[in-house]
Amino acid sequence: MSNITNAQNPFYGQYHTPHGTVPFDRIETEHYEPAILEGIKLQNAEIEAIIQNPEKADFSNTIEAFEASGELLDKVVAVFGNMLSAETNDDLQELAQKIMPLLSEHSNNITLNEKLFARVKEVYNQKETLQLTQEQKQLLENAYNSFIRHGANLEGEAREEYRRLTTELSKLTLTFSENNLKETNAYQMLLTKKESLAGLPEIIIEAAAETAKNEEKEGWAFTLHAPSYIPFMTYSDNRDLRQKLYMAYNTKCTHDNEFNNIDIVKKIANTRMKIAQLLGYKDYAEYTLKKRMAENSKSVYKLLNQLLEAYTPTAQQEYKEIQELAREEQGADFVVMPWDWSYYSNKLKDKKFNINEEMLRPYFELEQVKKGVFGLAEKLYGITFRKNTEIPVYHKEVEAFEVFDKDGKFLAVLYTDFHPSPGKRAGVMNFTKPTENKPALLTFNEVETFLHEFGHSLHGMFANSTYRSLSGTNVYWDFVELPSQIMENFAIEKDFLNTFARHYQTGEVLPDELIKRLVDASNFNVAYACLRQISFGLLDMAWYTHNTPFEGDVKAYEQEAWKDAQILPVVQEACMSTQFSHIFAGGYAAGYYSYKWAEVLDADAFSLFKQKGIFNQEVADSFRNNILSKGGTEHPMILYKRFRGQEPSIDALLIRNGIKK
Repeated sequence: MSNITNAQNPFYGQYHTPHGTVPFDRIETEHYEPAILEGIKLQNAEIEAIIQNPEKADFSNTIEAFEASGELLDKVVAVFGNMLSAETNDDLQELAQKIMPLLSEHSNNITLNEKLFARVKEVYNQKETLQLTQEQKQLLENAYNSFIRHGANLEGEAREEYRRLTTELSKLTLTFSENNLKETNAYQMLLTKKESLAGLPEIIIEAAAETAKNEEKEGWAFTLHAPSYIPFMTYSDNRDLRQKLYMAYNTKCTHDNEFNNIDIVKKIANTRMKIAQLLGYKDYAEYTLKKRMAENSKSVYKLLNQLLEAYTPTAQQEYKEIQELAREEQGADFVVMPWDWSYYSNKLKDKKFNINEEMLRPYFELEQVKKGVFGLAEKLYGITFRKNTEIPVYHKEVEAFEVFDKDGKFLAVLYTDFHPSPGKRAGVMNFTKPTENKPALLTFNEVETFLHEFGHSLHGMFANSTYRSLSGTNVYWDFVELPSQIMENFAIEKDFLNTFARHYQTGEVLPDELIKRLVDASNFNVAYACLRQISFGLLDMAWYTHNTPFEGDVKAYEQEAWKDAQILPVVQEACMSTQFSHIFAGGYAAGYYSYKWAEVLDADAFSLFKQKGIFNQEVADSFRNNILSKGGTEHPMILYKRFRGQEPSIDALLIRNGIKK
């Protein structure tokens, strides 16, 4: 334990920073543990006070008091969790191995506290007679269900087993995540011959030279981080090197070293299954989906199979076209393998539409894209962004912006963090970095990702609820992607692109002809991309509909689970599960289908913008007031229908993707 006094620990008391933002400049690794232990102690005292209250349990003295408890702990854990994703290091990871089981134990001590649950239940049993607002009803419902879902009804040995399993799970998911990050960071493909770079764009060669130079190496270094990996797979003429990099990426955490996740995958799946069965569910998917729009496995499979049926014929046709192009170049026996897909796809796209990522890149300079995305929010919602360098940040590349509402009232602080770093996990924004000679020039795909993540942040900025547990992105998991995915629709809208897309050297506006080609190409390989997402959804469901302990071969199980959605030849050594952080270390276990579920919603929702005008004020206000600001205060389908006037159908997505006329 450290000797830090309360006065020295920046987590205690009020933050004396602009808008009470996190004082990142003062926080050291040694501050987390004492503050977390203090936070646990304080929340325990607050819960004890609820239990000891001599008055009859009511909404205010029990439900609201419980909701308000744990403020310090939440404050510290929010920062700690974010740093583990965005700027971690060995010391933080070592601390996490110690802290996560403590937090798991604390959480169990709360939900398994019989006296506390008795009071919650007492209030819940009189819910019909209480004069509660919609939001209060939701809070009560959530509180009661949360206790049940976290073991409150378990007794004796089962309670202890639940404690043991949840603590074990928190350790396993953390280790899985750390192994994945370390294995990603550990790999580098160093090329020393100029001819090995054939086909690669200049900007990618420059970035690889800088990566090598930063490590005092001669040549060009390529890594498994997206801004290095994706362009190499797309442009490198050297098939052997593409295969080498592909295999490095797709065998992550399967090697005979300390980062191997194969046993951890089995343990996580089995532990989750045991937790679900202990709570009376047949499998983990049934447990999870109880609190989702989909409600059960049957609905998930129905959606995945509907999409599979609709998109497979087109996906097979897409593969055939790419195979034909490759054979024109390589001969009649050539088989397009997974490490050839991006390369020949790009060539075919160029041939059909005369467009590729590198043509567009000069028009997507990061500073301009920022103006465009912020400007879009200004147009839709009237909000404005002002950079504030007085707000402390956790990394020198991070920027902080104050956000003001249309009436000038302060709304939120937005932090932006665009580029990969050794402490940052995959799955967040990892965009192309600037080089010595060029600013950060984004690919079109990175622009879409920016819009996506920005949509999540709008959900947080517009949060307008009384209770923090119902605020912003605290919604059903298959609803949380709607605010993010709807933003991606703007990426191919000419009226949006015209507001910011300018050539970084000449200032020339993105030509109409290029925009037309971009729009024409927007459904290129859309069916293959859909099947890829379906395959991940099927894999996820296969792991979490398991109702007997899994002891088999992880790779073989994976290949069987998603075979119906595979278009490309199978590579026996490759393995997705060992690096599939979304479902093994993130919140997407039995929830990966959410991306496709939300895509059905976003296509349906955006069709209203298309109908009334993409900057239509009335539609934007309705989306803000009925979806973005409401958080989890009502059931998502009620919110959706209030915005859209109807339930969503799959048709809008099929039409948008050109699958259905």
